[in-house]
Amino acid sequence: MTQGQQLQGKRVAILASDGFEQVELLEPRQALHAAGAITEVVSLKPGQIQGMNHIDKGGTVQVDRTVQEVQASDYDALLLPGGAVNPDTLRMDPGAVQLVRAFYDGGKPIAAICHAPWLLSESGISQGLKLTSWPSLQHELKLSGAEWVDQEVVTDRGVVTSRKPDDIPAFNRKMIEEFAEGDHSSKR
Repeated sequence: MTQGQQLQGKRVAILASDGFEQVELLEPRQALHAAGAITEVVSLKPGQIQGMNHIDKGGTVQVDRTVQEVQASDYDALLLPGGAVNPDTLRMDPGAVQLVRAFYDGGKPIAAICHAPWLLSESGISQGLKLTSWPSLQHELKLSGAEWVDQEVVTDRGVVTSRKPDDIPAFNRKMIEEFAEGDHSSKR
Protein backbone atom coordinates (compact mmCIF):
# COMPACT_ATOMS: atom_id res chain seq x y z
CA MET A 1 0.00 0.00 0.00
CA THR A 2 1.41 3.39 -0.93
CA GLN A 3 1.80 6.26 1.52
CA GLY A 4 -1.12 8.04 -0.15
CA GLN A 5 -3.47 5.11 0.48
CA GLN A 6 -2.44 4.10 4.00
CA LEU A 7 -5.49 5.73 5.57
CA GLN A 8 -7.84 5.51 2.57
CA GLY A 9 -11.44 5.62 3.78
CA LYS A 10 -10.50 6.36 7.41
CA ARG A 11 -12.37 9.19 9.11
CA VAL A 12 -10.43 11.25 11.66
CA ALA A 13 -11.89 13.75 14.10
CA ILE A 14 -9.70 16.72 15.00
CA LEU A 15 -10.96 18.03 18.33
CA ALA A 16 -9.93 21.66 18.81
CA SER A 17 -11.14 25.02 20.10
CA ASP A 18 -10.00 28.62 20.00
CA GLY A 19 -6.33 28.89 20.92
CA PHE A 20 -5.10 25.75 19.15
CA GLU A 21 -1.45 25.78 18.10
CA GLN A 22 -1.83 26.31 14.35
CA VAL A 23 1.09 24.17 13.18
CA GLU A 24 -0.04 21.28 15.44
CA LEU A 25 -3.40 21.13 13.68
CA LEU A 26 -2.50 22.05 10.10
CA GLU A 27 0.61 19.91 9.57
CA PRO A 28 -0.85 16.68 11.04
CA ARG A 29 -4.09 17.32 9.11
CA GLN A 30 -2.10 17.73 5.90
CA ALA A 31 -0.24 14.45 6.63
CA LEU A 32 -3.55 12.69 7.26
CA HIS A 33 -4.97 13.97 3.96
CA ALA A 34 -1.79 12.91 2.13
CA ALA A 35 -2.28 9.40 3.56
CA GLY A 36 -5.86 9.32 2.26
CA ALA A 37 -7.81 10.13 5.44
CA ILE A 38 -10.92 12.26 5.63
CA THR A 39 -10.75 14.76 8.51
CA GLU A 40 -13.36 16.83 10.29
CA VAL A 41 -12.68 19.61 12.76
CA VAL A 42 -14.92 19.14 15.79
CA SER A 43 -15.28 21.99 18.28
CA LEU A 44 -17.49 23.38 21.02
CA LYS A 45 -19.31 25.82 18.75
CA PRO A 46 -19.99 26.16 15.01
CA GLY A 47 -18.18 28.66 12.80
CA GLN A 48 -14.44 29.17 12.94
CA ILE A 49 -11.82 28.66 15.61
CA GLN A 50 -8.80 30.89 16.15
CA GLY A 51 -5.32 29.41 15.74
CA MET A 52 -2.21 30.63 17.46
CA ASN A 53 1.46 30.79 16.52
CA HIS A 54 2.73 30.40 20.08
CA ILE A 55 1.41 33.63 21.68
CA ASP A 56 0.52 35.46 18.45
CA LYS A 57 -2.78 35.07 16.61
CA GLY A 58 -2.60 32.82 13.59
CA GLY A 59 -5.26 31.92 11.07
CA THR A 60 -8.70 30.48 11.60
CA VAL A 61 -10.02 27.03 10.76
CA GLN A 62 -13.59 26.17 9.81
CA VAL A 63 -15.43 23.89 12.24
CA ASP A 64 -17.15 20.98 10.48
CA ARG A 65 -19.23 19.70 13.40
CA THR A 66 -19.72 20.41 17.09
CA VAL A 67 -19.06 18.07 20.01
CA GLN A 68 -22.83 17.79 20.50
CA GLU A 69 -23.32 16.60 16.90
CA VAL A 70 -20.81 13.73 16.92
CA GLN A 71 -19.94 10.51 18.64
CA ALA A 72 -16.76 8.47 18.60
CA SER A 73 -18.43 5.80 16.45
CA ASP A 74 -18.58 8.35 13.58
CA TYR A 75 -14.77 8.16 13.26
CA ASP A 76 -11.82 5.78 13.11
CA ALA A 77 -9.33 7.92 15.06
CA LEU A 78 -8.85 11.18 16.99
CA LEU A 79 -6.26 13.95 16.66
CA LEU A 80 -5.78 16.37 19.56
CA PRO A 81 -3.66 19.41 18.63
CA GLY A 82 -2.03 21.42 21.39
CA GLY A 83 -1.62 25.04 22.29
CA ALA A 84 -2.00 26.05 25.94
CA VAL A 85 -5.50 27.54 25.68
CA ASN A 86 -7.14 24.94 23.40
CA PRO A 87 -6.86 21.78 25.56
CA ASP A 88 -7.46 23.77 28.74
CA THR A 89 -10.77 25.00 27.29
CA LEU A 90 -11.74 21.54 26.04
CA ARG A 91 -11.00 19.81 29.34
CA MET A 92 -13.51 22.11 31.05
CA ASP A 93 -16.28 20.88 28.72
CA PRO A 94 -17.86 17.59 29.90
CA GLY A 95 -19.00 16.71 26.37
CA ALA A 96 -15.50 17.08 24.94
CA VAL A 97 -13.98 15.02 27.78
CA GLN A 98 -16.60 12.28 27.30
CA LEU A 99 -15.92 12.23 23.56
CA VAL A 100 -12.18 11.72 24.12
CA ARG A 101 -12.92 8.93 26.61
CA ALA A 102 -15.34 7.28 24.16
CA PHE A 103 -12.60 7.10 21.50
CA TYR A 104 -10.27 5.36 23.95
CA ASP A 105 -12.93 3.01 25.32
CA GLY A 106 -13.89 2.10 21.75
CA GLY A 107 -10.32 1.02 20.95
CA LYS A 108 -9.79 3.90 18.52
CA PRO A 109 -6.29 5.36 18.22
CA ILE A 110 -5.64 8.85 19.58
CA ALA A 111 -2.78 11.24 18.76
CA ALA A 112 -2.11 14.17 21.16
CA ILE A 113 0.69 16.71 20.95
CA CYS A 114 2.10 19.42 23.24
CA HIS A 115 -0.55 20.47 25.82
CA ALA A 116 -3.24 18.13 24.40
CA PRO A 117 -2.41 15.29 26.85
CA TRP A 118 -4.26 17.43 29.42
CA LEU A 119 -7.37 15.86 27.84
CA LEU A 120 -5.92 12.39 28.42
CA SER A 121 -5.49 13.26 32.08
CA GLU A 122 -8.92 14.87 32.44
CA SER A 123 -10.66 11.87 30.85
CA GLY A 124 -8.77 9.31 32.96
CA ILE A 125 -7.03 7.80 29.92
CA SER A 126 -3.53 8.66 31.14
CA GLN A 127 -3.67 6.20 34.06
CA GLY A 128 -1.08 3.48 33.40
CA LEU A 129 0.07 4.86 30.03
CA LYS A 130 3.56 5.88 29.01
CA LEU A 131 3.19 9.45 27.65
CA THR A 132 5.09 12.56 26.73
CA SER A 133 3.89 16.16 26.46
CA TRP A 134 4.98 19.76 26.74
CA PRO A 135 7.26 19.63 29.84
CA SER A 136 4.98 21.78 32.03
CA LEU A 137 2.35 18.99 31.98
CA GLN A 138 4.63 16.26 33.33
CA HIS A 139 3.66 16.75 36.98
CA GLU A 140 -0.09 16.58 36.29
CA LEU A 141 0.33 13.56 34.01
CA LYS A 142 2.39 11.76 36.66
CA LEU A 143 -0.27 12.58 39.28
CA SER A 144 -2.91 11.14 36.94
CA GLY A 145 -1.04 7.82 36.87
CA ALA A 146 0.95 8.18 33.66
CA GLU A 147 4.60 7.29 33.20
CA TRP A 148 5.90 10.58 31.75
CA VAL A 149 9.03 10.51 29.58
CA ASP A 150 10.90 13.21 27.69
CA GLN A 151 10.94 11.73 24.19
CA GLU A 152 10.12 12.98 20.69
CA VAL A 153 7.21 10.58 20.26
CA VAL A 154 5.72 7.89 22.50
CA THR A 155 3.11 5.26 21.67
CA ASP A 156 1.31 3.15 24.25
CA ARG A 157 -1.85 1.13 23.59
CA GLY A 158 -2.82 3.16 20.54
CA VAL A 159 -2.18 6.56 22.13
CA VAL A 160 0.52 8.62 20.37
CA THR A 161 1.99 11.64 22.19
CA SER A 162 4.67 14.22 21.33
CA ARG A 163 6.14 17.24 23.08
CA LYS A 164 6.19 20.21 20.72
CA PRO A 165 6.08 21.49 17.13
CA ASP A 166 9.67 20.32 16.47
CA ASP A 167 8.42 16.76 17.00
CA ILE A 168 5.72 16.97 14.30
CA PRO A 169 7.54 14.91 11.63
CA ALA A 170 7.99 11.96 14.04
CA PHE A 171 4.49 12.53 15.47
CA ASN A 172 2.93 12.42 12.00
CA ARG A 173 4.73 9.19 11.04
CA LYS A 174 3.68 7.41 14.24
CA MET A 175 0.14 8.83 14.10
CA ILE A 176 -0.38 7.51 10.57
CA GLU A 177 1.04 4.12 11.54
CA GLU A 178 -1.26 3.79 14.56
CA PHE A 179 -4.31 5.12 12.70
CA ALA A 180 -3.65 2.60 9.90
CA GLU A 181 -3.55 -0.24 12.43
CA GLY A 182 -7.07 0.71 13.48
CA ASP A 183 -8.77 -0.98 16.43
CA HIS A 184 -6.54 -1.08 19.53
CA SER A 185 -9.11 -2.50 21.95
CA SER A 186 -7.14 -5.75 22.27
CA LYS A 187 -4.16 -3.73 23.56
CA ARG A 188 -6.10 -1.98 26.33
